[in-house]
Amino acid sequence: MMIRMTRVRAPELRGRGWLNTGGRSYSITDFRGRIVLLDFWTFCCINCLHVLDELRPLEERYHDVLDVIGVHSPKFEHERDPAALAAAVQRYGVTHPVLDDPDLRTWDQYAAKAWPTLCVVDPEGYVVASMAGEGHADGLARLIEELVREHTARGTLRRGDGSYVPAPEPGTDLRFPAKAIVGPAGELLVADAAHHSIAVLDGLEIVARRIGSGRRGRADGPAETAEFSEPNGLCRLPADVAATVGYDLVVADTVNHLLRGVRLDTGEVSTVAGTGRPWRGTVDFDAHPALDVDLSSPWDVVWYDGRVIVAMAGIHQLWWFDPVRSTAGVYAGTTVEALRDGPLEQVFMAQPSGLSVSADGSTLWIADSESSALRYVRDGQMGTAIGQGLFDFGHMDGKGGEALLQHPLGVAALADGTVLIADTYNGAVRRYDPATDLVSTVATGLAEPSGITVLPDGGLVVVESAAHRLVPLSLTEGLTAEPVRLRTERPPTLLAPGEVSLRVVFTPAPGQKLDETYGPSTRLEVSASPPELLVSGAGVGTELERTLVLSSTVERGVLQVVARAATCDDDGEHAACYLTRQDWGVPIIVTPDGARRLPLILRGLDDQ
Repeated sequence: MMIRMTRVRAPELRGRGWLNTGGRSYSITDFRGRIVLLDFWTFCCINCLHVLDELRPLEERYHDVLDVIGVHSPKFEHERDPAALAAAVQRYGVTHPVLDDPDLRTWDQYAAKAWPTLCVVDPEGYVVASMAGEGHADGLARLIEELVREHTARGTLRRGDGSYVPAPEPGTDLRFPAKAIVGPAGELLVADAAHHSIAVLDGLEIVARRIGSGRRGRADGPAETAEFSEPNGLCRLPADVAATVGYDLVVADTVNHLLRGVRLDTGEVSTVAGTGRPWRGTVDFDAHPALDVDLSSPWDVVWYDGRVIVAMAGIHQLWWFDPVRSTAGVYAGTTVEALRDGPLEQVFMAQPSGLSVSADGSTLWIADSESSALRYVRDGQMGTAIGQGLFDFGHMDGKGGEALLQHPLGVAALADGTVLIADTYNGAVRRYDPATDLVSTVATGLAEPSGITVLPDGGLVVVESAAHRLVPLSLTEGLTAEPVRLRTERPPTLLAPGEVSLRVVFTPAPGQKLDETYGPSTRLEVSASPPELLVSGAGVGTELERTLVLSSTVERGVLQVVARAATCDDDGEHAACYLTRQDWGVPIIVTPDGARRLPLILRGLDDQ
């Protein structure tokens, strides 16, 4: 199905300033003669981070004709801070110019509705494609090749170097450390994310040795030559398990989509789970050979209930890994990005990023970052202690149901039954007491704390990621912070009550066709928060169009739409196949004069 897009001039690029340009500002006309790929992203969004990784080969391959421009359009208040954005650009190795768009001016001009959104502008300055989500790399390559041929023939293509100017890096021993745990001799083992290695510390400051070469990659082998890509979580195996499997440490090797095993005595690194391909399949709670499963940005790992539990941030689930049997599978979640409690196979999560187990082993605590929530697993059920949804966040103490966090990445269960939360975007540490259901602030002024480590003597260490260090943590009881209640301010979509036509637009990339080899080529899942917003139309189907019925008694809410499409090359017997997927959280207001159509573009092309 080919969808014709209206041929329009690319709107101007407007924002607060530019990064990675050596101080220069740009207009969209400065890129005339070049192919421009606009990447609308926000640095909290795991799917946006996936796209950054997908774009790296394209940037290298087409560097003489292609300009990738990141348009940073923030979700959280902290992401509006220009210093925080500059740190994120360095943290995630962004190698193209970035426009700081804190007020979503350029986002609105290009009609973006989801993180991430990609727009392609041709050398004559026209928007020729728009797409949401990840998995578009092959299609983009085909489109770029087509544009190169067309505009070379027309004489409108300008070749040359791009506009990227790297920022200087500080020479710190740690570079955006993510998590830390205590090693067998009391030493601290640190996931040194931007140095792509595991640092073994003598005290809190001296790096005694490293496991990993420091180069971004995925090589197994000795400590000096092994490679990681932005490792985050670390888990020491029980001694008897470690003796059986031959490694002591499990590492969540996030950008490689792998779990790695490490022998701490020799530093030898091996791959123990994952293929290295990002997961884009279906939910399956069965056991599978660990080296045959596709993972998606594993962010943290912890030993719980006789297995390694994995915070699979990239697909909003928890997984399990059995190192003895070398098997893995889904533990909790449906892949829908939202907040819903209940039986583990039915819950919704939103980028789980931190794990910790209670002292008695009964409860698994989870920092569910995109819903700004503290979740827990107990007796086969998931509940929420703190958190109100994808778009509500802030800094408020009090009862758990009323308290607010802002994108927490770490959690630590203490011996007294309380739980500490690395409240990352608030720069704070919070304490939750399950006995009283009270939340308090116990430390502030931290630079993106992403993990908390409990030492053998009961002392505490916080991983202060954006300050590139670990520091002792002193809890200040009774500390009060100015209450702040915030909500993501994206323009809501006005829809009428009653019947509304939902249509997800998808056009296969040049040279591809929809693929039904393994079943229907498309899938659409719709839900709502609150559930009462949808009178009918919720659920899963195979068509990308559906009639929804919106309640006339619910004034506002969020429509959660998950769409995917399978395609394959249309030439040859052994054609390669691809899966494109996107989640939308669409804030809506129900009003009598609202629209009765809701189009969402998964991939749209100009067919002129």
